[in-house]
Order: sequence, then structure tokens, then C-alpha cells
Amino acid sequence: MASPVYILGGYQTDFKRNWAREGKEIFDLFKDTLDGGLAETKLDASEIETAHVGNFASEIFCNQGHLGGFFAAADPKLTGIPAGRHEGACASGSLAALGASAEIEAGRYGLAAVLGIEVMRNVPGDQAAANIGPTAMWAGHECLDVRYPWPHMFSEVAKEYDSRFGLKREHLAGIAQINFANARRNPNAQTRAWTLDALSFSEDDEANPVIEGRMRKHDCGQVSDGAAVVFLASQEKAAAYAKKHGLKLEDLPRIQGWGHRTNTIAYAPKIAASKDQPYVFPHVRGTILDAFKRAGISGVEQISGIETHDCFTSTEYMAIDHFGITAPGESWKAVEEGTIAADGKIPINASGGLIGLGHPVGATGVRMLLDCAKQISGKAGGYQIEGATRMATLNIGGSATTTVSFVVGRG
Repeated sequence: MASPVYILGGYQTDFKRNWAREGKEIFDLFKDTLDGGLAETKLDASEIETAHVGNFASEIFCNQGHLGGFFAAADPKLTGIPAGRHEGACASGSLAALGASAEIEAGRYGLAAVLGIEVMRNVPGDQAAANIGPTAMWAGHECLDVRYPWPHMFSEVAKEYDSRFGLKREHLAGIAQINFANARRNPNAQTRAWTLDALSFSEDDEANPVIEGRMRKHDCGQVSDGAAVVFLASQEKAAAYAKKHGLKLEDLPRIQGWGHRTNTIAYAPKIAASKDQPYVFPHVRGTILDAFKRAGISGVEQISGIETHDCFTSTEYMAIDHFGITAPGESWKAVEEGTIAADGKIPINASGGLIGLGHPVGATGVRMLLDCAKQISGKAGGYQIEGATRMATLNIGGSATTTVSFVVGRG
């Protein structure tokens, strides 16, 4: 029987920091994160048996690959353990967590470090957009004459919703407002000190300029530097950890379910294939249902909150109905009725999400897991969801090409 996988805790860097401006490089960020995670969980590096890195584009931004070797460089006690890197665009961190979980479930190792990392602010904004544009879509086949490929791509998602169901600008703006407001309560959020007003979410071309198509400035996730680490453990290791630290095993967060599906890399074929189906991305819906089934739950009503992939407001709009919070095409109801607000029935992105907290690409999936574990443990501070007992994630790479969902609850 496969071992359950527990989350012992972890650490997230301040996504507001610009590491290149501080004269530091990607290894400094990596070591800071690993050291912070070990200190936070009171683990010793010698206890780690295997390690996984989630990262999208360090070769392009930092001229650095082979990130698995950073573990031993950061702490000599990690010399000799197996370590490797996972890449799936914006879902890279979740793929790293899946890899570590599989090793624990198989009984190969009992305690794993999963670290997601990205440095993206060491180049000008236009260069960053060029770096992450074609590399995560079908290079040479999509967005050939588009200045900002990903804002364009997710503007197309908004356009598709409008075509199928109707979509009002005010509902996308409502999502942005919620996430920026949530970020103000998160001490690690990139935008926590931003000053925004009603014009910031309007169609005012100065306060909220168009980036591409239907995506305006405050519809967009942030270009960020940052990293997060979580430590995953087998039941045996988690029980020993709980006993050592005066905890109860049943109170530790556990990965109760997971889903992982991959579709074709290009956007247009996915949309064409779903033309006569209720969901815009049926495989995303399937990923979420896979996670629910493995967690033994019947639907989203058994979830306390969600950390979802709001790289753009249209992506979160899609997540709302794909999670089953509303019927397909009716995500606007959850915005209007306050269902997804911080004090709503199913809060989404209490952390601030990618729009408010930030989006260092390879770190996002790991950060989502960490935030879910914090919520379950009552350790989310100012953005704590009252009474949270079970959380879910949705992390996507590319135009929903790589899709991963986790359900996290108490052990």
C-alpha cells in the first residue's frame, strides 16, 4: 500500500525582493530558501533523503542549468543524495512535488525537499516577456507577431468565454481587486505596498493601460524573483517528526489527492477540441476531478479555500467554473456574490495569488502547496482562512498544457 505523503512545513522568500539589484545570483536565492526552510521546520539537512527542484527558465535568465547540484553546494550534508530538476513552464514546481510524492509513495525515500525557484527581474521587462513567451508555447507556430505573447494568449481565453457565454469586463476587474486586496495582508507579497484605487481596475488607459487585447495592467500576474521550499514525508517519518516536536500526526497537513494531465502544446487545438463541450478546458476539469476522487471528496463544497493559477484574471475566471463553484460559463456569479472573497464561502487566493503575491514561475506550484499547508495548520497569519480544514491548488503551465491540482488536508 502506498505511503501517505505529509507536509512538514517549509519557507517562502519575500517576492518583493529583486535579487540582482541586491548584487546576488540564483544560488544565493536557492541557499537562502533551503536554509530558511530547514530553520522553519527545525529539520537538519542530514535528514533529507531526496531533493527535487522546480524551475522553468534559469538557463535563459541566469545562464544556469543543472540546479539539482545546488543542494549539495548549499549544504554539504546533502552531498550524495539524489536530486534533479523538473520543468513544465509555470507548473514546474508542482511537477517537482509530484516527483517527490511518487518517490515517497513508492517507499524509495522517507523525507524529500522540494524547492521551486525563479529569477526573472535581472533583465528589462520586455526581455523578460520575450524570454517566457515562445519557450512555454509552440515556438515558431504561435503568437509570431505579438509583442506580449502570454497576455495575448489569455486575452484569447477571455474572448472565448465571451463568445460562448458572455463576459463582462467588471467581473475580471473584480477578481483583480480581490487578489490585490488579499496581497496587502501577506508580508511576502510583491504588491503589498502598492497604492491602487477604483481607476486602477477601470478601462482608464493611464491608470490601467491595455497590455494585449482584453488584458490590462492589473489583469496580469507579476514578473517576480522568488523561491519556496516544502518538506514532504512518509507516514513513518512524519510520525517520528511529530513525536519529536510534540505534535499529533493527525494534525499535520497531508496531500490527500492529486491530479495531473497534459494536453497538446498549442492553444488553438485545445479550444477547437472543446467546442461542443461544457468546459473550455475539459482536461483541466478532469485534473481537478482526479484530485477530488483521490482525496475521497465529492466536490468543491468540501474545500475550505483554493490557491489557483491567476497568471491573468481570465485564468482565475476559468478556474472558478472548472472547480465547480459555478456552472460552466457562470463564474461571474462567484465574483458578484462574494463567494471567492477572503471572507466568502470558498476563498480563492487568500495569499494574493500570482496577481497580488507574485509569480516566480518555477516557485509557484511549491508556494501554493506551502500556503495550503499553512492554512490547514492555522499558520497563514493575516491571510488565514478561518476554520480551514482542506485546501486545493490548480497550477497550469502554458496555455493549460500542463495541469496539476493537489488537495491538502489534515493527516
